[in-house]
Amino acid sequence: MVQAIPKPLTFEDFLEQYPDNGGIYELINGEMVEVNPTGSHEEVVAYLVAEMNLEIRRQQLTYFLPRTCTIKPNTPNTAYKPDVVVLDRAALAAEPLWEKASTITRRESAQLVVEVVSTNWRDDYGHKLTDYEEFGIAEYWIVDFKALGATRYIGSPKVPTVSVYGLIDGEYQVSRFRGSDRILSVIFPELQITAEQILTAAS
Repeated sequence: MVQAIPKPLTFEDFLEQYPDNGGIYELINGEMVEVNPTGSHEEVVAYLVAEMNLEIRRQQLTYFLPRTCTIKPNTPNTAYKPDVVVLDRAALAAEPLWEKASTITRRESAQLVVEVVSTNWRDDYGHKLTDYEEFGIAEYWIVDFKALGATRYIGSPKVPTVSVYGLIDGEYQVSRFRGSDRILSVIFPELQITAEQILTAAS
């Protein structure tokens, strides 16, 4: 018997078929994948959201952090739901899918994306990194609070690390922060938090 191979979902299919069950789903190479964050993962996300919102108010920036947001990179049949995304309100008027589906299709809209590492660390350091780079996200943070990433990403011995990838001439350049290192961010240049504060937010 010949078994039919399921047809990959397009981005349009993903939006139309997105489950209405409160779950979080991403589209990876045409397959809808459910994301199940742990409690400690969510504690780290909550800390970052609080600190970034405070900085936005303090500096009176035009940014905001949506509760949920889909990013459609240039890669076909792919859509991501970042743990944290910083959007520029001024750019959203040109987004064709923002009002209908809280979806970003233009690089100007998303200033910064954060992925907090869980068991799918290969995604965060792999195709998400390359897709965000190609899409043109100015700054991408990988928060590896359990030091799950390979040594080629966080060094040896492996310790909890915040990797900040900044886009320079179309390519990401990485800076890694650990312990008492203050996080250096182009998007939030006056942010006064350390790697340790982020990495121990779930302790």
